Amino acid sequence: MERKIDYVIFDMDGLLIDTERVYTEVTNDILGRYGKTMTWDIKAQLMGKPQFESATHLLSCFPGIDITVDQFLIESQEKKDAMWPTVQLLPGVQKLVQHLVKHNVPIVVATASSRRNFDRKSENLKEFFDYFQGNIVCADDVAGKTTGKPEPYIFLHAAGVLGKAVGSTEQCTDPEAVERSRGLVFEDAVYGVQAGKRAGMSVVWVPDERLLDVASASPYIPDEILTSIGHFKPEKWGLPPYDTE
Repeated sequence: MERKIDYVIFDMDGLLIDTERVYTEVTNDILGRYGKTMTWDIKAQLMGKPQFESATHLLSCFPGIDITVDQFLIESQEKKDAMWPTVQLLPGVQKLVQHLVKHNVPIVVATASSRRNFDRKSENLKEFFDYFQGNIVCADDVAGKTTGKPEPYIFLHAAGVLGKAVGSTEQCTDPEAVERSRGLVFEDAVYGVQAGKRAGMSVVWVPDERLLDVASASPYIPDEILTSIGHFKPEKWGLPPYDTE
């Protein structure tokens, strides 16, 4: 494995912060009125996608229920906005991000969340997100250029935000391929793993254990699978090790 990593890209929802529980609770609260439930095999197909595409696919799984995509988005947004202040960092996240900043490793967030939703989710975590020094790529920043993960564009764009010459399409030059190979992506979603690998980067997958039971076979295999970011060992990736405690 021992690849030399020069920069790190983080997904956000379900990876840095525990927002996936909010999505699940709100979605099932709405679907429950129609006697329906979002199972993990359905949820796996939604994670990492922009909200309109996600809602459209969700409702396509329940033909005949009396709610439009727009109605679903309006109601779910209101419910989620009320819950964002409860969001917390996931285990090991603060330690890793602080460590990378301490050792001057460039970091960036690449999220399918809109800027509006990012602002609300991060409102009570401003001190943590300040570590990224404004390097936050949201869905708005790549709108019209991609339909979201598993397309690799958002990760290539994020690397570009860090000043890395990686190009913007899946096909690339040899120098761009080398630069891509120096990037490490952290993801919790299956589509995010696919996007990271299609971007030519290494990927650490940190899935909810329930996702492991429903994830379909894919030609895009993560380079490492962890149950928690707290188990990540930087030295395996050519990064400085944590200080001995």
